[in-house]
Amino acid sequence: MKTPEFWKKDNLTARLLAPFGLLYATATQMRIKLSKPYKAGKPVICIGNLTAGGAGKTPVALSVAQILQKTGKNPFFLSRGYGGILRNIIVDPARHTPAQVGDEPLLLAAQAPVAVNPNRAEGARLAIANGADCLVMDDGFQNPKLYKDLSFLVFEGAYGIGNGRPIPAGPLRETLAQGIKRAQAAIILGEDKTGIAEQINLPIFYGKITEEQPKINNPDILAFAGIGHPEKFYTSLKKCGFNVVEKHDFPDHHVYTRGELQSLIERAKKHELDIYTTSKDFVKIPPELQMHFKVLNITVAWEKPAALKDFILNAFKQR
Repeated sequence: MKTPEFWKKDNLTARLLAPFGLLYATATQMRIKLSKPYKAGKPVICIGNLTAGGAGKTPVALSVAQILQKTGKNPFFLSRGYGGILRNIIVDPARHTPAQVGDEPLLLAAQAPVAVNPNRAEGARLAIANGADCLVMDDGFQNPKLYKDLSFLVFEGAYGIGNGRPIPAGPLRETLAQGIKRAQAAIILGEDKTGIAEQINLPIFYGKITEEQPKINNPDILAFAGIGHPEKFYTSLKKCGFNVVEKHDFPDHHVYTRGELQSLIERAKKHELDIYTTSKDFVKIPPELQMHFKVLNITVAWEKPAALKDFILNAFKQR
């Protein structure tokens, strides 16, 4: 789904939907409270958030796995495999497709092995059986099936928690007060324009999404994305020096048809534009069409990377 505009600020629509949001948040709290999470026997780090839509969890998860690898750990990612049909498997990027395992697992698999299973406890057992000595959950903060040794809540600095109301009145999967009780730290990506840091009584680590500067052969481009907040992607392209002539938004996790992709290719050719998309969207493009598309790669630059590494390793020691 696309993130509704009325989720950004409080308004009449949000207030009318508020009772349904209260029911949603209460149901989430009860589901978590009544569950008995499975303890995997290996450290579990959860990269989660409180809002629906993109907050930057996947690039943070990739960065955390890289930090662990540099300390000699062998992390595996745990993913529900949203959009895929296969379950309880280790992702093989050379063999599996987005239709089989989802888009994010293929993206994560470029950094570390990925165990796909909506049941995170079963996914943890599979990963450990295949050699994992620690586990990184990309999302799953509200999933109560697996015990988390360390949970980070990721916030986009420019968006914060939107209008602060639970779904469907706002973007929250649960209330801020509920969420911070179960987290050990927060991560704010980009400038904190909403003052979210003042509302969180947790250790906070700051980072920003940085773009790998591409070689610009043609500054005029057509850009498309199927992510929670596509405008972030377009802003990144402009920062790199591109003139984004056309923007095409698709729902988060959208599965592209060949017709949609051919239409984008034809529009770009007609107007002499290069085509750029996200790495998450690129993995869903059939190999025979990928030559027509370019990717803007991003990473997380941490304000205090050593402090983040020490915080993660100290949490391991305290298990």
